[in-house]
Amino acid sequence: MSLSSSARRLGSSARRLRSTARRLKRAVDAERIAFWRSRPVRPDQVLYESFAGNGMLCNPEAIFRHLLTDPAYARLTHVWALADDDAIERFRAEFAGDRRVSFVRRGSASYRQALAVSGWLINNATFPTWFSKREGQVYLNTWHGTPLKLMGFDMPSGAVQSANTLRNFLMSDYLLAANPFMAETMYEGAYRLTNVYPGTLIEEGYPRIDRQRLDATAEAAVRAELEGSGVVLGDKPIVLFAPTWRGTSFDDPEDNIDELAAQLAALQAGVGDDRVVVLKTHQIVHAHASARPELARSLAPNSIPSNVLLGASAGLVTDYSSIFFDYLATGRPIAFFTPDADLYSSGRGTYMPLDTLPGPVADDAAETGRALGALLDGADPHPQYASWAERFAPFEDGGATARVVDIVFGGAREGYRARPTVHDGRKRLLVYLGGMKPNGITTSALNLLGAIDHTRYDVTALLPRRRLSTDPLTQARIPAEVRQVFRIGGMNGSKAVHLRRRIDEWRGAPRTPGAEPWHEELWTAEWMRVFGDARFDWVADFSGYGPVWTTLLLHAPAVSEGGPDPVRAIWMHNEMASDRERTVNGKASMKRGLGAVFSMYSEYDQLVSVSHQLTELNRIELAEYAPADRFRTVRNFPDVEHVVRGARRPLSEFFSESDAQYEAADREIPPRPAWYEALQADEGELRWFVTVGRLSPEKNHARLIRSFLAVHRAHPEARLLIVGGGPLQDELQRQIDDAGLDDAAFLTGAQRNPYALLAASDCFVLSSLYEGQPMVLIEAAICGLPIVSTSFGSVYGALPQGAIRIVEQDDDALAAGMRAVLDGEVPPASLDTDAYRADVKAEFEALLTD
Repeated sequence: MSLSSSARRLGSSARRLRSTARRLKRAVDAERIAFWRSRPVRPDQVLYESFAGNGMLCNPEAIFRHLLTDPAYARLTHVWALADDDAIERFRAEFAGDRRVSFVRRGSASYRQALAVSGWLINNATFPTWFSKREGQVYLNTWHGTPLKLMGFDMPSGAVQSANTLRNFLMSDYLLAANPFMAETMYEGAYRLTNVYPGTLIEEGYPRIDRQRLDATAEAAVRAELEGSGVVLGDKPIVLFAPTWRGTSFDDPEDNIDELAAQLAALQAGVGDDRVVVLKTHQIVHAHASARPELARSLAPNSIPSNVLLGASAGLVTDYSSIFFDYLATGRPIAFFTPDADLYSSGRGTYMPLDTLPGPVADDAAETGRALGALLDGADPHPQYASWAERFAPFEDGGATARVVDIVFGGAREGYRARPTVHDGRKRLLVYLGGMKPNGITTSALNLLGAIDHTRYDVTALLPRRRLSTDPLTQARIPAEVRQVFRIGGMNGSKAVHLRRRIDEWRGAPRTPGAEPWHEELWTAEWMRVFGDARFDWVADFSGYGPVWTTLLLHAPAVSEGGPDPVRAIWMHNEMASDRERTVNGKASMKRGLGAVFSMYSEYDQLVSVSHQLTELNRIELAEYAPADRFRTVRNFPDVEHVVRGARRPLSEFFSESDAQYEAADREIPPRPAWYEALQADEGELRWFVTVGRLSPEKNHARLIRSFLAVHRAHPEARLLIVGGGPLQDELQRQIDDAGLDDAAFLTGAQRNPYALLAASDCFVLSSLYEGQPMVLIEAAICGLPIVSTSFGSVYGALPQGAIRIVEQDDDALAAGMRAVLDGEVPPASLDTDAYRADVKAEFEALLTD
């Protein structure tokens, strides 16, 4: 054995060991969490966390210090989740003599315990994805500032980036807003909490801003701590420079350190020698900045809370950071240094144009320093400062902390600004979209979301969030009006409980809601972990193939406290009994999973098939699982505009995206596939048949290839495109090669834009054994192609009578149908799409008005 092969084997073994170790650690962690979640909640214990454990900071710190000194809350014990070693040492030094105060290291076993049993939870960001609030816990999320930058769903790709934040907000009993703008624009708007958040929005100012009110003794202490850290102040006033971190990854925060050093020097030159610029960095950057001498001598230590620094500063320079909203409460001047304004506005975006900010705005550091210096020297205040202070710091009178404590811990309401989120009267719909793979179910789901009247319905889409699970371009087709909730992380519960659950699913007999306490507790906790306290009027499993998702939706809580359960619907995209028996490579892979789903049909109010014929088949074949009157029909919505746009796209652009990726990676562009070269070379002499669908047994592509072989022998100009991917790809390619059709029949693989291939073809052909309501038939009709299909239940009625040449389930019959197209005997299909969509919309509306 060669040395290199031995090294590879050792490396592979090491990777397996590391992977096994990680799995074991996760298993141990899961058991610890499950154990502590089984213990009683401690009603007098408060857990605090700020910025993922980076210190005792922000609003949680202000609330903590108030509770610690208020005799009314002397019974409480206080636990801080900390991850920063320096913060831990400072904490130990300050609270060594107070038995009520302790800390846990964030991410540790003790942290999991504290998060599982603490009666009060206070965070200014997010708890981990495994966290699920328990009954008896009260969660206050304070967030960490009024946003200038776009947040939540307002950000590009915001739905994915905000998944854990939205999850935490929905679990919170209280959300803290510094001002009405933050409540309405960020919480209710950007994070889409309108209609679904049942907790309380508090608009009483920010506790951390109370900390800006320093007396002479407190200010002297801040200056002494700065001096002790190496910042030379003398008796000069402080100008605080608090820039937003501009790195591209939290894993590589050094990328703007050199630029930051140059900016700091230019600012100092601009404000003049009679003032000292003190740098307050993003926490991610602080350790790297402190290692640079030219920054360290101006760097504020993390031990000084940001708002205390603000209180000791005569002026502020910042850019897009929310820190300036806090500083408005001081009445002192602000200048904005924005060297990358155009790039930042176009990339991340801001809620207000930068030229309307309450201070001078410049893209040169020295110029910014000079502008702030002029304001400090007595120049007239910026004309927009007063209006911004009134709008964004209206409640900052030094008493915000006391009022928040009164509301959250004291239960006070009368005379306080604490309210529920807006409910605009729309019916709340929740739809699980399935795995979002590029297939007919995904297309149908996206088309449904696009067809819903969003002025009447508030729509939430539930999606999986696994690595490579959701194609970004597919997800981008979800309408902007739709709230997206991702199921991230894993379920809580011990391995023994999950083994019991999986055995039930394997047996095809999962427990129904309320059947067993352990089962109810498991799934109620999972609903809370994913959706918090959100409630919906109508929930739908649009996939209908996964028992986990089917079970989760069965645990949707009542529409309102003490109200009725939501209406529950589940889709049937095929002849489900046949789907259950479908085999691939000799294995009926869906038999047990669909058996588990079938056993839950009785708990659903609406069993929705996608064609009238399919409804009748499913009603008969699944009669043992649900009453006949629950079987309903909603045909698939076509997205006509999307199909037409795709069909009009020239083939010459087909590989433009992949070519760009190769070029960006400085890699050679691979040769074009044979099918593409053949299409491009065709000058109208060839006749192209096309089919689109997953390469799986029910599509019976093997029959199509056999039938095409017979056609090709008589018509050598005939060509066949099979568009799609799936488990039978290798087998079908061997069949093509063995038949000598490698230059006439082509597997293209799955394509983002199959409509361009439809438009380039002469006939659409379908060889399926069974289907639901094939969306591809509607899309082929939109493209104006003649259609030939084998006979199965739902093909009748899929399009107006006569639009499809329907043939028997037979090789010769299918070949005869294809030859009829070549002989001009099958006219192009047509569809009155406006009338069709109106009919389908009425079918869907009928579900929602039951």
